[in-house]
Amino acid sequence: MSHWTKEVSSPNTLKKWLITHESFRSELHFHNGSDRHHTMKEFTSHHSLVTTPKQEGHSRDTPPEPRQNIPSAKEEFTAKLIGWILQGGVMLSASIILIGLLMLPLRPGGFSVQRFLSFPQTLSQVWAGLLVLHPQAIIALGLLLLIATPVLRVAVSIVAFALERDLRFVVITALVLAILLLSNVLLGTLVGSTSHTTMQHLNFSLVVVLLIFVGSVVAGVLGSLVGLGGGVLIVPLLTLAFGLPIYFAIGASIISVIATSSGAAAAYVRDHLTNLRVGMFLELGTTTGAITGAFLAGLLAPNLLFVLFGVILLISAVPLVFKIGEELPQGVKNDRMATWLGLSGTYPDQRLGRRVAYQVTRTPLGMAMMYLAGIISGLLGIGSGTFKVLAMDTMMRLPMKVSTTTSNFMIGVTAAASAGIYFSRGDVPPLIAAPVALGVLLGAFLGTRLLARLSNKTLRLIFLPVMAIIALEMVLRGLGIAPM
Repeated sequence: MSHWTKEVSSPNTLKKWLITHESFRSELHFHNGSDRHHTMKEFTSHHSLVTTPKQEGHSRDTPPEPRQNIPSAKEEFTAKLIGWILQGGVMLSASIILIGLLMLPLRPGGFSVQRFLSFPQTLSQVWAGLLVLHPQAIIALGLLLLIATPVLRVAVSIVAFALERDLRFVVITALVLAILLLSNVLLGTLVGSTSHTTMQHLNFSLVVVLLIFVGSVVAGVLGSLVGLGGGVLIVPLLTLAFGLPIYFAIGASIISVIATSSGAAAAYVRDHLTNLRVGMFLELGTTTGAITGAFLAGLLAPNLLFVLFGVILLISAVPLVFKIGEELPQGVKNDRMATWLGLSGTYPDQRLGRRVAYQVTRTPLGMAMMYLAGIISGLLGIGSGTFKVLAMDTMMRLPMKVSTTTSNFMIGVTAAASAGIYFSRGDVPPLIAAPVALGVLLGAFLGTRLLARLSNKTLRLIFLPVMAIIALEMVLRGLGIAPM
């Protein structure tokens, strides 16, 4: 028996030997050496998990096996670390914003229009207000921390990728961080503030703040489900329902994008629904595009851009109609860039009850689409999540859940690239941005709980009409029919 044990001492053979029926073991034991070798060869050919030549040839065309399996310990740590940063930033900023709101009724003026229009627009003004515990300054501090959360997430990602010894993504993430710092520190100081003191006709009160909060909760749920920033509801809500000017609505929309992204991504990253590498790589395009759009905003006619991008969205919706019933993309193979960067991955699908492996294709085309999405964000003050989801779902052929969650992960960084400019212009009034931020954060939390129970088909059914509404809204706004 010792001779038999020696021959089957390899882990795979020993495992098979232990689970084989006793009679089958006895039959093998009484064979001679050559017969036993022949029998074992047949045994392993039927029961072994060893890769066949055909499988080996297939493995050479696919990404490394670890990317297709359960995340490694280092990848698990990276996901948890980024999740902690996002969750911590959201909780800290929300707490400070809430404290400022609760202090406001205790001060003269309360929620009056005069108080609404008087708020700090620079870091020095925020600091001066904090020294005297000015409620608007406290709220502004919370908003600045919220804006800084995706920037800090990018900085921490550099350390996380370094611990994984992934030098390619250390460089990529460092470039994204440099672009963010350039846009918020340098460009923000070059933009002068704008005076908005001629709006005494506005009807502003505590009731208005509460209604904005409720509407923002709905926007947060929708945004976290389909990878948008909630601006599709925030802008019409503030302009149509409350008569606020478009520049305040756009400023609040930028805050809602960051809030949706940070609030939802904290859960999606920890649950491994988000593809971190796809998101970080494509953020190179979105952040660069956002800065380009901010520069072009004063040179191009906004009305023409609204019509143009609205029409593009409607045309882009056609492929989604034909794949409305698709649960998972089929026949997708990694392109060279996706293989080189290791972009393929897996995600746990609670609806299907298993882990789903997927690959990535047409990566350069997806990057070009992300640059366009960034330009749109910088020009029009939207998160452009619709274009991001379209690029990942229809061009790069990611599963819909991965597309929407990775879009949520990205839109906060895209918005943060231009948020400093909007803040410096005075387009982010704290008494509007505060209820928007708190409502969207709560809605994003509820949306993350709901997404895990939905199928990819259901998400696409939700995404299509939302996309059509966005496209029509952009066209009407460009034609001057919707309020500007």
